Amino acid sequence: MALLDLANPNRFLAFARVSIPVFSGLAAVLLGFGIWRGFNVPPDYQQGETVRIMFIHVPSAWMALGIYTLMAISALGTLVWRHPLADVAAKAAAPIGAAFAFLCLLTGALWGRPMWGAYWVWDARLTSMLVLFLLYLGVLALWRAMDEPGHAARAVAVLTLVGFVNVPIVKFSVDWWSTLHQPASVFRLDGPTIHPVLLTPLLISALGFLALFLALHLAAMRNEILRRRVRTMRMLAASGSH
Repeated sequence: MALLDLANPNRFLAFARVSIPVFSGLAAVLLGFGIWRGFNVPPDYQQGETVRIMFIHVPSAWMALGIYTLMAISALGTLVWRHPLADVAAKAAAPIGAAFAFLCLLTGALWGRPMWGAYWVWDARLTSMLVLFLLYLGVLALWRAMDEPGHAARAVAVLTLVGFVNVPIVKFSVDWWSTLHQPASVFRLDGPTIHPVLLTPLLISALGFLALFLALHLAAMRNEILRRRVRTMRMLAASGSH
């Protein structure tokens, strides 16, 4: 099936019916194995047992940034390419991205307390991630504030694209400003600086989080398509009764 074929809602629903169980199974296996491996690695020589939070915190941060990027691409699909499922993809992704952003902030606070002596500091990375979480909440609020899907989709697309400027700020905040966070240690031009004992379960966990997102996103998109069909049928029934 070509990617463009998925623009047809019926073909997308057929694809989702097959793919959701596959991605759900992958998520269960990868997350189970990755987190099990992560929680059985030796304690870090600097961070001790607290390093294990990394296997949830870091993939959550990656997913929060990646999902918002997906929403920005979907916003272009809504405003520029008029893709019929672009706004559906963005609406379905927003609550999942908000959950990952919240999980990132929560695990970061739990990690920060023993390492920095405080659950929260107004660090550039923490502050910009908080802004990302608030952007997710703003997108969700705007979707709920407007009843007509077409008008809501265009308004949300504009807000999403404006907010996307925060994504590179989150990513490069540790390079642009002096922060408590360490610089990037996985995605580097000269290769990862993290030890393979920690890197392997981290990447496995990240793949598990990705598979979990794909399963949840496809399910949410399917539900949104069906919800809109029911709405259309009710409107047609209401107009026909007059």
